[in-house]
Amino acid sequence: MEPVQISLAVVILLVLVALAFDFMNGFHDAANSIATVVSTRVLKPHQAVLLAATFNFVALFVFQLKVAATVGKGIIEPDIVDHYVVFGALIGAISWNIITWYYGIPSSSSHALIGGLVGAAVAKAGTWALIAPGLLKTVLFIVISPLLGFVLAALFLLAVSWIFARSTPARVDRWFRRTQLVTCSLYSLGHGGNDAQKTVGIIWMLLVAAGITSASAETPPAWVVIACYFTIALGTAFGGWRIVKTMGQRITKLRPYNAVCAELSGSTTLFLATTLGIPVSTTHTITGAIVGVGSAQSVSAVRWGVAGNLVLAWVLTIPCSAFISAVAWWLGRQFL
Repeated sequence: MEPVQISLAVVILLVLVALAFDFMNGFHDAANSIATVVSTRVLKPHQAVLLAATFNFVALFVFQLKVAATVGKGIIEPDIVDHYVVFGALIGAISWNIITWYYGIPSSSSHALIGGLVGAAVAKAGTWALIAPGLLKTVLFIVISPLLGFVLAALFLLAVSWIFARSTPARVDRWFRRTQLVTCSLYSLGHGGNDAQKTVGIIWMLLVAAGITSASAETPPAWVVIACYFTIALGTAFGGWRIVKTMGQRITKLRPYNAVCAELSGSTTLFLATTLGIPVSTTHTITGAIVGVGSAQSVSAVRWGVAGNLVLAWVLTIPCSAFISAVAWWLGRQFL
């Protein structure tokens, strides 16, 4: 692809906007990592966010950059990418994140970004600019990731119920309180590994379009990767407290033993998706897992009205962020 003429000042501005999205991603999705461990009172909120933030960053050393490659080269055609497209995508995603954070709705930052890319690309070049395989697998995992989280969580809970059938409640509670520190850390590792790479992909896309990084490079510059992982960890450390209550107790009542099952199923799903290079929603995944442990105990244990409202927010995320990004793309053309 031919590099686009983009001034260094505009590149720096857009990198900063991308990192702002990354920070907001961590801030907005902090509840995904900490809601279960806070709601069971295993950790205090400030302890939980520090633990989650630490493992968000540690993910830098664990996962390959397959999700970054999908976002940077597998959702929209690289040939149509310029600073207006990147600007539109980021503004669409950030705007939707702010709206859903304000109203305490745990929507997906990941799919807001995908919607932003789709909206800006279609606004510029039409639907031919979309890469069907990459977009299709991302859309499919809107359904697959919460479903997998649901099934695994229910199976883990049934296994735990069978294994600890003769144990006293006090012993079970004590053992799972310790175990939850491990499963919370694993989930935070998966969250950092999948979500930080989405911003890596966006910045990589911008640098290639500007001719700063070669289009044939197999990996993005190291400074981009480190900056994105550090920024999402920083965002997580500040936490999105409005969403913690919804995730932690309003969907179903959590105890340490079922919280461990939810976190273990969620982290398993995230590890699998990141290994396959699929950008998934950490929000969808942990919500599916929480509903799974609730419904495995009793269908009435799940507040299905709350879960239904979350599903509605998920369905709206990609089209709403796409619309906002298309408008932002047009505004960028006028003023950037």
